[in-house]
Amino acid sequence: MTSRPVRIGLQLQPQHADYQTIRRTAAQAEELGVDILFNWDHFYPLYGEPEGLHFECWTMLAAWAEQTSRVEIGALVTCNSYRNPELLADMARTVDHISDGRLILGIGSGWFEKDYQEYGYDFGTAGGRLDDLAEALPRIESRFAKLNPAPTRKVPVLIGGGGEKKTLRLVAKHADIWHSFGDAETIGRKAGILRQHCADVGRDPAEIEISTAVSGKPADSAPALRELGVSLFTVSASGPDYDLSDLRAWIDWRDETNG
Repeated sequence: MTSRPVRIGLQLQPQHADYQTIRRTAAQAEELGVDILFNWDHFYPLYGEPEGLHFECWTMLAAWAEQTSRVEIGALVTCNSYRNPELLADMARTVDHISDGRLILGIGSGWFEKDYQEYGYDFGTAGGRLDDLAEALPRIESRFAKLNPAPTRKVPVLIGGGGEKKTLRLVAKHADIWHSFGDAETIGRKAGILRQHCADVGRDPAEIEISTAVSGKPADSAPALRELGVSLFTVSASGPDYDLSDLRAWIDWRDETNG
């Protein structure tokens, strides 16, 4: 199958580190040659000390937009529940302009109950949160079309998740990038379901970049994922001391693969 060039992302998890360390690591990742710099949209650490150091997602993305010059930036992923869709579209448009067109709008339905409880959002049910996301995505698209000035480009939308009935249908209808987790067998099965959803909504699945989270050595997992059409591979690093050794290995593999 014809594949897109390999791209490498880093999810720089904004937990357990002071901001000076996060800023320094973002600069280091850009210097190493990463393609996309992601954070995440939570209010508390996801692992380690539950009340540990943590920073807010979109304020940070605006700072990264000024600090960096080449990498694309985005959340992996924004929680739809935390912001009004029209406001989120305006925030994304603004960061898009600050970055000269390097923002990716990563979004998902949300899942981390502590965030909801502590910040006063209604947690509800997984299905209800997905229904909310389904309602929000057209509102975001509509607001993009109304904003003055308009975004600098068609802001790429990344939808995270592997739910086969609802999430992958939303990917087929709205996403430029689909991000998921799992081994090659899992990704392959879900990619097949995504292709069926694309057929149902009249979308060419080749328009959607396939992204996945990876760890360890590229040789262990990359060839099988690449065979399935995955082109965006994202490693993660957590504070307080961000280890970018995995990132270096994946960037080297990207360069060998792309030639």
